[in-house]
Amino acid sequence: MSVIPAGLADAETPVALVDLATARANAARVAAYTERHGIAWRPHVKTHKSLALARIQLEAGARGLAVATPHEAEVMARVCDDLLLAYPPLGRRKLDRLMALPERVALTVALDSEVALRGLAEAARAAARTVGVLVEVDVGLGRTGVQTAREAGLLAALARDAEGLEYRGIMFYPGHIRTHVSEQEQAIGALAERLESCCATLDGAGLAPEVVSGGSSPTLWHSHLLPRLTEVRAGTVIYNDLDMTGMGVARGRECAYSILATVVSTAVPGRAVVDAGSKALSKELHDTAGIGYAALAGRPEVRVVALSEEHGVLDITSTDWRPRVGELVRLLPNHVCVSVNLQDRVIAHEGDRCETWPIEGRGRVASRSRMNLSHVTASTTESDTQ
Repeated sequence: MSVIPAGLADAETPVALVDLATARANAARVAAYTERHGIAWRPHVKTHKSLALARIQLEAGARGLAVATPHEAEVMARVCDDLLLAYPPLGRRKLDRLMALPERVALTVALDSEVALRGLAEAARAAARTVGVLVEVDVGLGRTGVQTAREAGLLAALARDAEGLEYRGIMFYPGHIRTHVSEQEQAIGALAERLESCCATLDGAGLAPEVVSGGSSPTLWHSHLLPRLTEVRAGTVIYNDLDMTGMGVARGRECAYSILATVVSTAVPGRAVVDAGSKALSKELHDTAGIGYAALAGRPEVRVVALSEEHGVLDITSTDWRPRVGELVRLLPNHVCVSVNLQDRVIAHEGDRCETWPIEGRGRVASRSRMNLSHVTASTTESDTQ
């Protein structure tokens, strides 16, 4: 079984844990890879939503941050002055919040429609600020993004000519590539061809993209095979999860996030029940590795096979582990991002030293309780002023 810090022996479960040494090592690994290949790392903070974890990424070498919501932008503006909103902002309230970001923040927005572009331009003009624009291009996921290079060119030209906006390039998300890293070469090759065709069209129209923002955690380690790529937004790799280990993106010991839970029942033969249900782990199920919703740290054969709101059901038919009621266990989630978003806080630990950190970027609207960092350790808050 994996070691549980002594300081957590009396913890009220379920609660999220972050192994700081592992998180720092993960950040350093990504930063070293991207620097070696001349690519910027702009991690998406939707994975951790935490100022403290963002600082770890920036200190490791990240050159900016990607966010998904105005609230995440407001929070991360406290530690970073180069933000990409990788989501089209629609609606006056969202736009007003973005325009109210500190003037020192260089804001770029990704979008794929004229409606979003014109709304952003109007808001930027009213705020007397310049906002960068990346045209989002669909490269295979079929979720968002313009469908052709011609459409990309038309939208890029509108961004170039709009007062208040500055066309900076294109953005893509290869979320459709979810195979094992050893089997990605063909898909990466097809992606490179598609990107090159789009960039060539933009080049010919006098709209050569200065920024080509892409990458995902599953494809991170093949980023150097995309010649026009300038930055990657891989975010999950700060924590990793069982989805990432199943695809060969990370090893089990590189999972920095877990849920500490208590065994509450062993009454049903072949099963153990813990107090971490769907409100701690989430019912989202990628299941690339075929591991269910989560697995027991140190015993990957023990899987969470069913969830209700406050119950997690572990299958113990294939293990020699015999759980005791009251026993503490650590669960590695299938998809870490959605689990993090269910927490109010995380307990960060190095060895047996534990600190409670808020998740400031969680939610949609800022509140005093979330934005007040007075209860974070002095060593953490001091870096705000540096």
